Amino acid sequence: MNKSEFIDAIAAKTDMSKAASGRALEAVLDTIMDAVAKGESVSVIGFGTFEHRSRNERTGKNPQTGAAIKIAATTVPAFKPGKAFKDKVAKAFKDKVAAKKGGKKK
Repeated sequence: MNKSEFIDAIAAKTDMSKAASGRALEAVLDTIMDAVAKGESVSVIGFGTFEHRSRNERTGKNPQTGAAIKIAATTVPAFKPGKAFKDKVAKAFKDKVAAKKGGKKK
């Protein structure tokens, strides 16, 4: 699903116009990005938590030459899914696998 399909889905589920859905989505994403950039975490119970994680400096390998290179310390955004989200995804894949097995001819 790309961004425009996401906006269409929001519009369909909320009876909002596509323009209003797009503005709402942008507001949510901007709010999450601003909070994480400030070092805060954003938790949506059941969905998940957006946060920042620090990575230490480490040694890597140049894939072309095999030479060791230093990779600088950095801070990156991270997402940790909530229980309801994980359960829904697991159930969807379990159902998909069960449907495939049930549809096979022996």
